[in-house]
Amino acid sequence: TLPCSRPPCADLRKQARQLENELDLKLVSFSKLCTSYSSTRDGRRDRYSSDTTPLLNGSSQDRMFETMAVEIEQLLGKLTGINDKMAEYTNSAGVPSLNAALMHTLQRHRDILQDYTHEFHKTKANFLAIRERENLLGSVRKDIESYKSGSGVNNRRTELFLKEHEHLRNSDRLIEETISIAMATKENMTSQRGMLKSIQSKMNTLANRFPAVNSLIQRINLRKRRDSFILGGIIGVCTILLLLYAFH
Repeated sequence: TLPCSRPPCADLRKQARQLENELDLKLVSFSKLCTSYSSTRDGRRDRYSSDTTPLLNGSSQDRMFETMAVEIEQLLGKLTGINDKMAEYTNSAGVPSLNAALMHTLQRHRDILQDYTHEFHKTKANFLAIRERENLLGSVRKDIESYKSGSGVNNRRTELFLKEHEHLRNSDRLIEETISIAMATKENMTSQRGMLKSIQSKMNTLANRFPAVNSLIQRINLRKRRDSFILGGIIGVCTILLLLYAFH
C-alpha cells in the first residue's frame, strides 16, 4: 500500500499533483512570454535608428504579464496550503513507518514547490528588469527625439549630444571593467598574503625546532666522546694488566 493512498492524504496528494502540473504549464508560458518580450524589445532597439514608432504589443504584453503573475502567485499559495495540510496529516499519522514514508512524500512536494517558487521569482525579476530598462531608454529616446524635432537646425548639437551619451556609456563600461580587475587583483593579493603568512609560520616553526635539534646532536656527541674515553681507559687498563701478568 502506498504511504499516501488513503483519504484524506490521497485527495491532498491528488490536488497537489494537479496544482503542480498546472503550475508547470503556467511557468513555461510565463517564461516564453518574458523571452518573447525581451526579443521584441531587443529588435526594437536595433531598428530604433529607422523606426521610432512605439511598440503596439507592449501594453498587451504588460497586461498579460500581470495577469499570469497573479495566477501563478495564486497557484503557489494554493499549493502551499495543500502542503501545509499534508504536513498536519503527517504529524497526526501516528504510525512510525507510515509517518516516515509520508514525510518523504511531503518533502518531495515541498522541493517541487520551492523550485517553482524560485523559477517564478527569477523569471519575474528578469521581466521587470527588462521592462524598467526599456522604459528608461524609451524616456531618453523620447527626449532626444523631441529635442531633434523641436530644434531642427541644431542637428549638430544633437549629434554631439548622442556622441557624448555614447562616450559616457563607454566610460561606464570601462569603469566597471577596471573595478572588476581591481577586485580580482585584491583577491589574488589577499590569497598571496595568506600563503606568505603560512610560509612564514612554517619557517618560524622550523627555526624554533632547529635549536632543539642542535642541542640534541651536541648531547649525543658528548655521550659518544664520554663512552669512547671510558672504553679507551678500560682497554688501556686491561692491556697494562696483561703486560704485568705476562712479565711477572
